[in-house]
Amino acid sequence: MNEKRQKPQLLRKPPWLKVRPPYAAECRKIKNTLAELELHTVCQEAACPNIAECFAGGTAAFLILGNICTRHCLYCNVQQGMPLPVAENELDQLIAAVQKMNLKYVVVTSVTRDDLPDGGAGFFADCISKLRQARTNCKIEVLIPDFQGSLPALEAVIAAHPDVVNHNMETVKPLFPRLRPQGNYDVSLELLKKVAASAVIAKSGFMVGFGEGNDDILHLIDDLAAVSCARLTIGQYQRPTMQHWPVAKYYHPDEFARLREIAYQKGFQYVEAGPLVRSSYHAGQADLGNDV
Repeated sequence: MNEKRQKPQLLRKPPWLKVRPPYAAECRKIKNTLAELELHTVCQEAACPNIAECFAGGTAAFLILGNICTRHCLYCNVQQGMPLPVAENELDQLIAAVQKMNLKYVVVTSVTRDDLPDGGAGFFADCISKLRQARTNCKIEVLIPDFQGSLPALEAVIAAHPDVVNHNMETVKPLFPRLRPQGNYDVSLELLKKVAASAVIAKSGFMVGFGEGNDDILHLIDDLAAVSCARLTIGQYQRPTMQHWPVAKYYHPDEFARLREIAYQKGFQYVEAGPLVRSSYHAGQADLGNDV
């Protein structure tokens, strides 16, 4: 990989990426609920550009297992370091928030916890099971780490019967080792293949704008289609801070529309693609339509 590809020039953000700040009343209500219950969301931790829209719409992607990640991905704004022990009341607080928000579709994700023997898979399984008991009419999507390729860890999550298991590829294969140095492209694909072979819906997502080529993107879409991944999100990478990987290109909305069409042609059942799309964006619409 050459130096020019590693360090693209600083680009100005285009007008279609400018979003309103999250000042809506419903957004403040969700923030207050999360603060009262001492809960974290990936929306806040990762500085998601859709936080205003999603919070105002009464939805959030809950972050379990604390808010400190053991990995160092060069695009991610989540705090990195040595995590604290898992809080004993974290699951009860999450269920209380879901009940209070009266959610029909819940997304639960986590930081990567390579410090835990099972990577946190058992906690995910408990979370799914207890959410099922508390909200019998609620769909559950989990966005999981790779569990370092552990099949027993993945099987524990699948056995808890979530509706959707999401695992994001995040970037194309040539850039994967640099951007996700503690991950592995083939391990992530194999995880999705195993999910798709079960009764659970497999979902993944990736960002563009790191410096990838068009062929790289098409290859990634082909790889995901080949493992029978059913749902896909494609979004624009936005640099969280000057210490993160620079943006090489801002893709136009028309380019995302083209990628969405290509993905549907490859057989994906549901695709979200756009400049502000993230992995949990409109997550429930594939199941619940516009009522989410």
